[in-house]
Amino acid sequence: MNVSLLLIILLVGAVATYLAGNKLASKVALLFSLASLGCTVVLLNHFNLGQNISFISQWITQPKVSFALQADGLAIAMLLLTTALTPIIIYASFANTYKNAKAFYALVLFMAFAMCGTFLASDGLLYYIFWELALIPIYFIALIWGNADLEERRKAVVKFFIYTLAGSLFMLVAFVYMYQKAGSFLIQDLYALDLSATEQLWIFLAFFLAYAIKIPIIPFHTWQANVYQKAPTVGTMLLSGIMLKMGLYSIIRWQLPIAPLAAKEYQTIFISLGIAGVIYGSIVALRQKDLKKLLAYSSLAHVGLIAAGTYALNLDGLRGAVLQMIAHGFVVVGLFFIAEIIFRRYQTNVISEMGGIRSQATGFASLFLILVLASVALPTTFNFVGEFMVLYGLSQINIWFALLGGTTIILGAYYMLKMYQYVMLGETNTKKFAEVSVNEAVTLVIIVAVLFFFGMYPKPITDLITPSLENIITQINRIN
Repeated sequence: MNVSLLLIILLVGAVATYLAGNKLASKVALLFSLASLGCTVVLLNHFNLGQNISFISQWITQPKVSFALQADGLAIAMLLLTTALTPIIIYASFANTYKNAKAFYALVLFMAFAMCGTFLASDGLLYYIFWELALIPIYFIALIWGNADLEERRKAVVKFFIYTLAGSLFMLVAFVYMYQKAGSFLIQDLYALDLSATEQLWIFLAFFLAYAIKIPIIPFHTWQANVYQKAPTVGTMLLSGIMLKMGLYSIIRWQLPIAPLAAKEYQTIFISLGIAGVIYGSIVALRQKDLKKLLAYSSLAHVGLIAAGTYALNLDGLRGAVLQMIAHGFVVVGLFFIAEIIFRRYQTNVISEMGGIRSQATGFASLFLILVLASVALPTTFNFVGEFMVLYGLSQINIWFALLGGTTIILGAYYMLKMYQYVMLGETNTKKFAEVSVNEAVTLVIIVAVLFFFGMYPKPITDLITPSLENIITQINRIN
């Protein structure tokens, strides 16, 4: 099957959404996002039947660049995450009113197009183009439709844009260097390069800078909290739910197999950076008074653990990292949507201005509590599966890594339950809090259902990603 069909659907959808006008834009965007999900399910079916899912065509003759797309189990898992969350995010926004809605929703679909392209690209330069394209729509979404003062938004978004663009340029230099040695940007040719230990170290660091900023990993995280807070909730959900996974996915797909010697030599350092993010993010989250900022630092802590799992360089660590990427995507989208629902009623994200919501909206309180418990990896939820496997993978390297990484569960339980207590319990706010609408309930129930289903039965995803991860482990271990 020609995998480029998925990209065509999303790109055509972005154009059609813009042409549909402001009144119909959200519905047209939802229709095309659902079509992309359907296409991904068809791709999965073809993959399970053993059919080749790829597309390759010579694009540029000199330098030799191919429009090469390849979908293995790992890529399909990330496509499912992207195309499942995109319609959820669009549908969740139906209660909001956006100026120039046609441009807003067109940018959302274009961002989904770029992210899917990043997961599918098997040519280094094509991958880099999709990687950078994903930055453009989120820049405008956050700048034009964001919260707070325009000048504050501009500062936060420009910092984010410059950070990510500058880091990515180092990755581009690494690709150009490898092209000069391989004569090709195709991933299999880059995998086959016989690079010295010094060459691998510089290439590894060039990739790391791009990925560490995007994920983010401390100390490259300084853009994150402000952008998450000031972007519209749709933008925050796209950033936290999907876009940061581009960096985590790319560590597994590009960085580790191309520079395995550097990954092994400096493994302790990069695992330590990930775990430092767990502890730092959790401690800073404890001090937050703004709900969106608290969730931003919570996300920082969780992705720090995922990053540590990727650098474990064993199958359990990688498999747990991928499972946790998907689980975190659904949980964080649900939690930021919770923050959006509260903002719709109270017009504030300040935790101290909330309280007593449970007595007015028991259904909302119940759904919120489930998401909080999923976030702290309660058994039977999807997050528990991913975090347990990551910690098991880290324990195979050093038991202290697992123990320190496990603080995300303890600290996370403390600050998340404390936040829930202040927001939902206590004295009733003088403002009335309406129970969730049908739109809000459907969105939250879908997310909760996914978290419980795969928390109790993760086998379909595990079976999907394991062969790809085994191939990557083989590639990493090709040089002892």
